[in-house]
Amino acid sequence: MADKDKLPEWAPQEGGKGFACRVMDGVEGGHDGISSYSGTQAGKPTSKYRRAQLTPDQYAEGVLNADRGIIGRTITLVESNLPAHTDQAQEILKKLLPHTGNSMRVGITGVPGVGKSTFIESLGYYLIQGGHKVAVLAVDPSSSISGGSILGDKTRMERLGRDKRCFIRPSPSGGTLGGVARKTRETMLVCEAAGYDVILIETVGVGQSEITVRSMVDFFLLLMLAGAGDELQGIKKGIMELADALVINKADGDNKLPAETARNEYERAMHYLQPSTEGWTSHAFTCSAVKDQGIEDIWKVIGKFKEITTESGIFEQHRKQQSIKWVHDMVDEHLRSLFSRHPEIIKMISKIEQDVAEGVLPAVSAVQKLIAIFEGKRMQEGKQTRL
Repeated sequence: MADKDKLPEWAPQEGGKGFACRVMDGVEGGHDGISSYSGTQAGKPTSKYRRAQLTPDQYAEGVLNADRGIIGRTITLVESNLPAHTDQAQEILKKLLPHTGNSMRVGITGVPGVGKSTFIESLGYYLIQGGHKVAVLAVDPSSSISGGSILGDKTRMERLGRDKRCFIRPSPSGGTLGGVARKTRETMLVCEAAGYDVILIETVGVGQSEITVRSMVDFFLLLMLAGAGDELQGIKKGIMELADALVINKADGDNKLPAETARNEYERAMHYLQPSTEGWTSHAFTCSAVKDQGIEDIWKVIGKFKEITTESGIFEQHRKQQSIKWVHDMVDEHLRSLFSRHPEIIKMISKIEQDVAEGVLPAVSAVQKLIAIFEGKRMQEGKQTRL
């Protein structure tokens, strides 16, 4: 019997080779026996076990070859806030940009519990069976403690997650209002360059900033439930005006008739709303994601939408408008970052916040004071540059 295939110490001596239990040698290493920590000093892995660093060209080549590992690493770079990672990610994106824009981008939102993940799994599986490559960007709420995802949508799309024709990337929203991760747009470009021709973006849920989703997708789909109650009336109209289609999910069993009734009510309501997309009339539909019913019809609607808007030029026009808005959003983000990292702001912010909290300083005056500090520093830097 080989040393690596030996009996446990408590095995009966007379058991011999007939004893079923064997002990296998574990891996050498530190914490939890993970081999990558083998040969460490002071709990730190040696350089021999570190993952090889890639050049931007290698990242781009890996993405274009649909290497799932490199796709994941590229998205991690895109999502990172470290300046070095941001610069590297932008260099990679420049190389990928000529290979992007060839997908159908679909945003999917709805109230919590409406079955967004189940719907996406059903739609995604239908699409890959039809020859499409699907990328799912599932934006999770962020933990206020760790900053990580809470829901873990990937674990709830088990059937879809096992198929290599689909790439699922759950990303923490990072506290962004509306539930859209700050880097979702860049992530979408990476997936398009990798050859995924349908991008499904799942948001946290309905909220006042879901217009952010509308600004980055071609088709915006709103999932609703039958008999949700009047407590949602305050958000329905605003979000319905953004939707290119409304779908009543869970239309099966005893809920089939109420779902059809709700569909008729929403259909009448949408008749009086201004269309979200010029030249397109939004309608309401029913489906049962858990039973894969009605999914094919919904994809046909999305296909019809693309056909009509492409012929009219609206599709390309919206893409261009979205790119311009993207620029403005990134400028806003960059200025906010400059403000928060300003050394004088960092020095004064706690005192100003305390004065506002204690009622010593009005909020508007606090803002004016902070802006004056920021602009004063910037003007000094400008004078030094001119000198």
